[in-house]
Amino acid sequence: MEVRPGANPVDVKTYDTERLRHDFLIQDLFVKDEIKTIYSQIDRIIIGSAMPAGKELKLEAGEELRAQYFLERREMGIINIGGEGTVTVDGKPYHFRYKDGMYIGMGAKDITFSSDNADQPAKFYFNSAPAHKTYPTVFIDPAKDILPENKKELGDLENCNHRVINKYILPGQVESCQLEMGMTCLEPGSVWNTMPCHTHDRRMEVYLYFEVPEDAVVMHYMGEPNETRHIVMRNEEAVISPSWSIHCASATHAYTFIWGMVGENQDFDDMDDVAMSDLR
Repeated sequence: MEVRPGANPVDVKTYDTERLRHDFLIQDLFVKDEIKTIYSQIDRIIIGSAMPAGKELKLEAGEELRAQYFLERREMGIINIGGEGTVTVDGKPYHFRYKDGMYIGMGAKDITFSSDNADQPAKFYFNSAPAHKTYPTVFIDPAKDILPENKKELGDLENCNHRVINKYILPGQVESCQLEMGMTCLEPGSVWNTMPCHTHDRRMEVYLYFEVPEDAVVMHYMGEPNETRHIVMRNEEAVISPSWSIHCASATHAYTFIWGMVGENQDFDDMDDVAMSDLR
């Protein structure tokens, strides 16, 4: 498990490109027959992936958690962005298709990942947060399980931001202690997300960008509103966004991204909006 420290906005102002990428960008997430985990000390979120191909993969706690098993004191959300596969939780299998999701509550001990086809392996992306209470494990088929009020169409093509927000895990949809997770899909011709931008001092966030063509790039914007920076990103890369930072992007092609949030509250609309005139 890779451990990344927190980030002070005063220090980040002085970072060059290499340091920004080192501290916030997560590359090479999906490696065949490996589970990868990145422990961010910002609100103690864990960003992880499992890409089983030739064998079943078991999620272990690792020395860093000082726990008997991974979810002894944690909860997690999973979304599959690869081929079909199965997540087995304490002996119960859950079959995943593309973009299916799942919430697993604190206390689940035995979690394994497998793929239906080694040549088209599943790519299980997950976020995990500390938990204080056990909530039920729930499988999420976005085509039928997400409530209408949690599937929102926003923006328009004229402003290059026509998108659909799918809220997988949050109060009223799938209950959790603090983890919120979902997916935003941009329509063809749209390239902007989360603009006008915002911060939310009570929650940090992680984005995973995917469905990005090989020859395309995503320009992810971060930093304090009056000290913005950018990170050039590509397909299936993730980025850590501290609570004090904006988090938005433009790209050379439409894309999809998974967002995960943890922190003080679960109020999705608790945002500190930034006026376009204040950005620098």
